[in-house]
Amino acid sequence: MKIVTLLGSPRTNGNSATIARHLLTTATKLGAETQTFELNRLSYRGCQACYACKKGRDECVLNDDLRPVLAAVQAADVVVLASPVYYGDVSSQLKAFIDRCYSYLVPDYLTNPQPSRLSPKKLVFILAQGQPEETMFADLFPRYDVFLKWMGFAETSLIRVCGVGPGRDDHVPAQALQQAETAARRLLDAAGRRA
Repeated sequence: MKIVTLLGSPRTNGNSATIARHLLTTATKLGAETQTFELNRLSYRGCQACYACKKGRDECVLNDDLRPVLAAVQAADVVVLASPVYYGDVSSQLKAFIDRCYSYLVPDYLTNPQPSRLSPKKLVFILAQGQPEETMFADLFPRYDVFLKWMGFAETSLIRVCGVGPGRDDHVPAQALQQAETAARRLLDAAGRRA
């Protein structure tokens, strides 16, 4: 099983990144092949709305640091997206990647029953927010999940932790790490049953 992780935090050891790395550590011990991209260290632009990926190209035309990331996601069985919540949304680093995922959609995606160029994949979405109130920004995952399923992420799950970050209790709660470990075991167990 190939797991590709995209860390959307500008903080290398931030909470969302820590949760994602815990998931990957467990998955690696269970035999998964993993690859991680720290988006803040890459140089790339958001979608340019050029429509090249709908007019003769089957991939994003931009030749920047996100090109190998998009290719790795395409080859993966599981994708992990990890981000802090900034101003009620994912980080700008992760949002730019998500916008570039438009290139995964076929030209007639609005009417095609198979709108994505991606084979069906599993996705784990990790969100860490400083706001302790769980009802705040609870719409974030459901909003993105619509687009992620459209793109070919057939099975999605969420690990969310609230009330953590700089200026607050800046450590990952044990419960979130346990959720990450459980998610890794579930993914690898499902892969073992299919093999």
